[in-house]
Amino acid sequence: MSVLVSVLIPAHNEAAYIGSCLDAVFASDPLPGNAEGEVLVLANGCSDETAAQARAVQPPEGWKLKVLEQAEGSKLGALNVGDAAARGDVIVYLDADVTVSPQLIPQLTAALTAGPNAAANRYVPRYASGSPQVPRAQSAITRAYARIWTQLPFFTNGVPGFGIFAMSRAGRQRWEDWPDIIADDIFARLNFAPTERTRVPATYNWPMVEGLRNLVRVRRRQNAGVAEIAHRYPNLAKNEDKPRPAKADLLRLMAKDPAGFVVYALVAAAVKTPLFASSKRWTRGR
Repeated sequence: MSVLVSVLIPAHNEAAYIGSCLDAVFASDPLPGNAEGEVLVLANGCSDETAAQARAVQPPEGWKLKVLEQAEGSKLGALNVGDAAARGDVIVYLDADVTVSPQLIPQLTAALTAGPNAAANRYVPRYASGSPQVPRAQSAITRAYARIWTQLPFFTNGVPGFGIFAMSRAGRQRWEDWPDIIADDIFARLNFAPTERTRVPATYNWPMVEGLRNLVRVRRRQNAGVAEIAHRYPNLAKNEDKPRPAKADLLRLMAKDPAGFVVYALVAAAVKTPLFASSKRWTRGR
């Protein structure tokens, strides 16, 4: 029996990105075993043309597309709606501003279902993500920051999962509804032991926000999300394998790219000050 893959795309006012995101998904290589795929666009609290633009995309043979709209702007609420509607044995969670390579979704599917007993492996809790790439930013500040950030161990190694992550149906059953948290990607990753997580070689493009103000806001949000999970779900800490950069590695990066390191250090310092503070609990920076 073919494995059905469900791709869930939460989208809040993503009219500028949803078309490219869907085009990339539908340009995927054939899924393992000619499996069927479905995409659920979870338009939540949109005041733009996100839902209309998504409905205008014609899925190719082997794929189905459904747009589910919710009045409230809530990513976690949208994910709960999507999980309830998804039919897949493999569930892929994809941000609307991310574009996947043609190989990524097939490789994620294979990683979560392959093995000597593929049918049984569909019912084994597993987690997978791809190899991220950061496209060239317009802002010189963001380009400098990205040069350092993309060389840190958590980016180059491990299974970070930001922008896109996937799991088997059995893996998703490790918790009930998505909780009201900031960092859904970290929460999902930490529900799996390092031995249950797989990074596939296929790539995806994850755009970094533009400019110092937005970098500080987003990094502050990321830090708050990590702290929130540590406080509310301390039992998940055992699954954290995110390495800290060694002092020697930081010195090497500073010597190799002084300008980039200065920008990276400036953002890290600004996060600890009231600079560019936001009253919003969640912000994407753009």
